[in-house]
Amino acid sequence: MKKILPSFLALGIYLTPLTVILMAQPTWGQTQNSQVQEAERLLEQGVQLTQQQKHQQAIQIFQQALTISRELKDQKREAIALVGLGFNYNALGEKQKALDYFNQSLPLYRAVGDRSGEALTLNNIGGVYDTLGEKQKALDIYNQALPLRRAVGDRFGEATTLNNIGRVYDDLGEKQKALDIYNQALPLRRAVGDRSGEANTLNNIGKLYNDLGENQKALSFYNQALPLWRAVGDRTREANTLNSIGFVYHALGEKQKALDFYNQALPLWRAVGDRSGEVTTLNNIGGVYSALGQKQKALDFYNQALPLWRAVGDRTSEATTLNNIGGVYNALGEKQKALDFYNQALPLKRAGGNRSGEATTLNNIGFVYDALGQKQKALNFYNQALSIFRSVGNRSSEATTLNNIGVFYDDLGEKQKALDFHNQALPLRRAVSDRAGEADTLGNIGVLFQSTNRPTQAIANLQQSLQISLEMRRGLQRENRQNFLQENGAYATALVDILINQKKYNQAFEWVNLFTTADLADYTRLINAKVANPEAQKALDNWSIKNQQLESLRQQLQSDRSESLPQQIRQLEAQVYSDAEKISRRFPEVAELFETTPADIKNLTSSIPTGTVVVQPVLLTNVRNMPNNVAFFIFTKGELSVIKKSIDPTKFNKLLTQYLEQVQDDGNASYAETGGELYDILIRPIEDKIKALSPKQLSIIATGKLRHLPFETLYDSKTNQFLIQKYPVNYLTRISNNSLKSPGVQNAVPRKPQAVLAFGNPVPRDPQNLPSAEIEVRKIKEIFPDSEVYIHNEATLEKFRSQALRFSFLHLATHGCFKIEDCKKVDLLNNKLLFADKPLDIADAALLGLQGTQLLILSACETAVETDFNGEGIAGVAYIFERAGAKAVMASLWKVEDKVTQELMVDFYQNLKQGMSKGEALQKAKLKLIKDDRHPFYWSPFVLIGDAR
Repeated sequence: MKKILPSFLALGIYLTPLTVILMAQPTWGQTQNSQVQEAERLLEQGVQLTQQQKHQQAIQIFQQALTISRELKDQKREAIALVGLGFNYNALGEKQKALDYFNQSLPLYRAVGDRSGEALTLNNIGGVYDTLGEKQKALDIYNQALPLRRAVGDRFGEATTLNNIGRVYDDLGEKQKALDIYNQALPLRRAVGDRSGEANTLNNIGKLYNDLGENQKALSFYNQALPLWRAVGDRTREANTLNSIGFVYHALGEKQKALDFYNQALPLWRAVGDRSGEVTTLNNIGGVYSALGQKQKALDFYNQALPLWRAVGDRTSEATTLNNIGGVYNALGEKQKALDFYNQALPLKRAGGNRSGEATTLNNIGFVYDALGQKQKALNFYNQALSIFRSVGNRSSEATTLNNIGVFYDDLGEKQKALDFHNQALPLRRAVSDRAGEADTLGNIGVLFQSTNRPTQAIANLQQSLQISLEMRRGLQRENRQNFLQENGAYATALVDILINQKKYNQAFEWVNLFTTADLADYTRLINAKVANPEAQKALDNWSIKNQQLESLRQQLQSDRSESLPQQIRQLEAQVYSDAEKISRRFPEVAELFETTPADIKNLTSSIPTGTVVVQPVLLTNVRNMPNNVAFFIFTKGELSVIKKSIDPTKFNKLLTQYLEQVQDDGNASYAETGGELYDILIRPIEDKIKALSPKQLSIIATGKLRHLPFETLYDSKTNQFLIQKYPVNYLTRISNNSLKSPGVQNAVPRKPQAVLAFGNPVPRDPQNLPSAEIEVRKIKEIFPDSEVYIHNEATLEKFRSQALRFSFLHLATHGCFKIEDCKKVDLLNNKLLFADKPLDIADAALLGLQGTQLLILSACETAVETDFNGEGIAGVAYIFERAGAKAVMASLWKVEDKVTQELMVDFYQNLKQGMSKGEALQKAKLKLIKDDRHPFYWSPFVLIGDAR
């Protein structure tokens, strides 16, 4: 897999000013003549104009004061005027002029013995060298100023200079020295009551911890600085700190929080007229939306940033945003547009002397030409990038470009050349602790070995790649969860395909099951689902903080070239992984969240009930140099077989899209024909095998694109039957020891086996009114008299919490919103279930006491089609409740008319009363609707997920 290199601005600007004080307000003695009086007046006026940031006017006034002071041969006033000129020229960006004036004032202060003025001027000179990037010179000058400020007892000035020294050490990468100096400055700032200076130093300490990857500490210091900026009314610094906090939350993977803080910063930048701050924040917001996959929104913000960069004349940042826009267009498949923007960025990066940035854009241009099939051009750009990355010592990006060249030669069929470049990239990626890059290169080597018929080497490399990826996946960063299957799915597919070809079926499915479980576990993390055990939750929270620090350090590798950082990352990795293993052993309920090795398939299949056949279809498609297939893993108790058939992925994807539209449209009669074609692809190849096993229950594990497909609707055109007419069909989230364990193990609390706890229509007013839900739950009471029914304002979450432990069946005829955005039509926040008093956040499902619950029914929730967390669908929601203790969940794939839902549910409960299993009861209720010639729209959306017994 080839990689585009990002070239983003640091997400956050750190306006940590040098705190250069112009001068103390002079106290003049008795004046001798009108010229002295005029000099005094001009100096005071210059100070006022400087404080008002009217720099050009201030310069004119100080120039007049300078002329008069020189005529008077008044060295003190001459020095003050020179400092005033230097300060204002510095503010206007004319650094050399500023230095000239400061250097003229210095001997004058020394001549009159004004040590305070001398220290002030030294501090100012240090500040100019600092901004010019001459850090060692700045440090030398600051260290001359510091003892002078101490000698005159200027604690305010001492704190200012200490703060500036700390900044220089920070910029030089000497973080501990910087922290020591800041910690000397901070109590001085507080002692003299300098709230603005205190906030400045707190902000600098926050930045330092952020650079070290200690994001929680960074947040702590930023959050101390923020109210101080507000208290002193410094809106510019407030905006900067808000921006910095946004950057930390971005690094922590909390994109929504990052957006919240950026959106607070943006109007402040605009209010104070700071266009540079405004445009940086616009760029940062674009970066968040790009990471979230919302490319069009990202473009909108980048396109707002671009003209502003041009207006403020920041060509370096303009080039960065151009590169970012190119990256978005590349992700959208608009290669020519991407190329146009990269070609605009390239000369700007060259003009600014940003060689690493230039190489990044060269790599990206090569990537686009590669995708366009212009191979020689691609290679030329890759080679230019490679040479520059080597010359500037950017080993991480050098490895990326080597990897890209390796894939390039693999595509051309030059396998040995490809292997040579991958073998150059691999040790570099390990040296800089680029674990994601290491996994990518190992995967590419594995695919290369597979295409040259070396299965043993292919399996070894692909397994190493996926183990690293799964370790990386343990983190809470949303982008890792979001992009994992997209980025690594090809390697998983390749490995499974090779193992099937080698007839290592158990090993192949262990990886399939591992990836299925990891995807669900990531959904659980994404909504921050809790576990019931408080000790386990605390251990999980502490681990998460440490892991976030690790992810931040990995991101820091892009800019930090120090030799110590990779070692620091390795040490923290070892600690994080060791902690995960300890938590898994101590708290089995969270073990799946850390799972990194395949579970033993013989142990797993022993939990499958007798008479149940489990089928998991796995699409093995779209992997470079591999044929496209679908593999069917078929299980009965203790037994696994595999059937593999070729597939046309383009045709299949088109059929699947059409079919999902047809079954959700009760006016579309084409479902039978399309469902027949899908039956021929997904059921016909395994039909004889299923028949031979004579199942009482057919269980489907649907993953990826198949998650929203109601398999029971697939139509056998040879027998004119839906699949549900042949077998009871249910779904499983995955095969695990927990998902199908014996029903003999129950919760210690006794439950009513023939009774339902039913809640209906908790908010009987629009837009949340569900009048048919009331009839539905009252009918349940008629069928099972021991049931308890609560409607309207009695249907409270508090009531549900207190009563749920007593019942085996829980029925919620209420609205549920399970998607990334809020459900505005029913006025319900995302991942919430509606109750009369307050909604339930499903992340708290484990706290409901569901152990021993046989079935949880969500009868009015649009739980799957509108679920938008990486495609997990209803399986993700069911997994949350399954981990909370429920044996099975029933919910709808789409919203159905209330009366039909009521009819289906009543029939289902009547069938249960007759002694049928859950799976059979649902099948018979659906068959009754089929017999009435109902469209699948009405009878197919309700699915049973979990134990069908």
